[in-house]
This record gives sequence, C-alpha cells and structure tokens, in this order.
Amino acid sequence: MLKYRFDETALRIEESANENDVEFRIAIVSDHSPMLEGLKRVRQEFDENRVYTDVLFYHYPNHEYKVIVRKDYYVDFVLELMKQRVLRSVEWAD
Repeated sequence: MLKYRFDETALRIEESANENDVEFRIAIVSDHSPMLEGLKRVRQEFDENRVYTDVLFYHYPNHEYKVIVRKDYYVDFVLELMKQRVLRSVEWAD
C-alpha cells in the first residue's frame, strides 16, 4: 500500500476501494493551473497507452474528477501523479 501527501490548499483527494478497482475523487480547489496541467498530463499518459480499462477519467464541473483505477494499476497511477507533481510525496506504508 502507498501513502501519499498533497497540497491540501490546492487539491482534495478521496480514495475508496471497490472489488476490482480503486475510485479517486479529485478536486482542484482553485484555478491552480500547475495542478490542472499535471492532472491533464496524468490523464494523457493513461489515455495513450494500450490498455483501455486501466484508468478511466470522468470530468465534472468545477475541476472535479472521478478516476477509476484497476487495482493492478494503482501503483502506476499514484506514481504518475507524483511524477506530474500533483502529489508532494509517496512512500510505502506497512
């Protein structure tokens, strides 16, 4: 399991596990363009790979997103958030 931190003044992330996937609710709190751009790059990364059902993005008004991540792509997704500077830190949790 991964533990991650993010800037709570710019971003809100809620995570819940389902049977075969993990659902993220991500909201950009303000028009924080680096967060928006980072999240767009994360989406682009998964949209352009060969696996169509690994990560599914749903966009809602006011910069809110629902992201459904297959459990076997959870680590890849969280690390991509880190790579695109959406997250501040990621570490393995016991």
